[in-house]
Amino acid sequence: MVKNMNEMKIEREDHKLEKRLCREVGRAIIDFNMIEEGDKVMVCLSGGKDSYAMLDILLKLQKRAPINFELIAVNLDQKQPGFPEHVLPDYLTKLGVPFHIENQDTYSIVTRVIEEGKTMCSLCSRLRRGILYRVAGELGATKIALGHHRDDMLQTFFLNMFFAAKLKGMPPKLVSDDGKNIVIRPMAYTTEKDLTRWAEVQQFPIIPCTLCGSQENLQRKQVGNMLREWEKKHPGRIENMFAALQNIVPSHLMDSKRHDFKNIKTTGVADEDGDKAFDADEFPAPALPDLPELPGLAGRQVINIQPLTAG
Repeated sequence: MVKNMNEMKIEREDHKLEKRLCREVGRAIIDFNMIEEGDKVMVCLSGGKDSYAMLDILLKLQKRAPINFELIAVNLDQKQPGFPEHVLPDYLTKLGVPFHIENQDTYSIVTRVIEEGKTMCSLCSRLRRGILYRVAGELGATKIALGHHRDDMLQTFFLNMFFAAKLKGMPPKLVSDDGKNIVIRPMAYTTEKDLTRWAEVQQFPIIPCTLCGSQENLQRKQVGNMLREWEKKHPGRIENMFAALQNIVPSHLMDSKRHDFKNIKTTGVADEDGDKAFDADEFPAPALPDLPELPGLAGRQVINIQPLTAG
């Protein structure tokens, strides 16, 4: 059967998406040295689109990587009512991927301890984290891979700023809080939009989380909605914010634990990062779609923010 032009276009777009996801995951792995020769990577698989995509892309990269490493998929069955126990084992068996299903009834603990209507995520995640750390040790895993993506990391940054008064995000690689595991997030550079599309292309057997997925008013969802609204109104803002997480200037913040403000002394040497108190801040103008550029300002529009003066 001859494919029509529309089908061929969809195939090309799907192939471009696959290449982009592999490139972004590969770049994150290299940038942060996430996976090394001989590693055994425990891929945490929840049944959601993100963890399915992570496993899928890591399997693709494993075949072409210049180093040897193992992957083992791990799912924590938390005994939620109606959880389809057969879906993940059937899927992983069909793929031929080594896997382990850990059965722990954390659902009963969470629903017993947390009052109805209250957010369950905090307790649920603590219980899940402890169990997965233990399983990683039992399996001999050297890395624990989690399926968080770029949007998750930005949401975490704003959640910490808004509600915890901290400039703190979700790191691409860090030692776990028990000091025994290295946690990696290979999809640090990927967008949720791309992962949603890839899940449709691959037709992953998605398992909804009925424990926390039914809670509509979580702070994370509110921050996610805020970021999506910004992206619609101000294209490019999300990319700039994510880039800022990798371009920190401690001397221009206010944390004396990160910068020794008390003992600052002049050096007599010019420094591009020195204070420019008397200069107006200049930032590139954001792209304004469907609006013509002003005559004479093409390519050099700036937004001038004038410094405040006393009185």
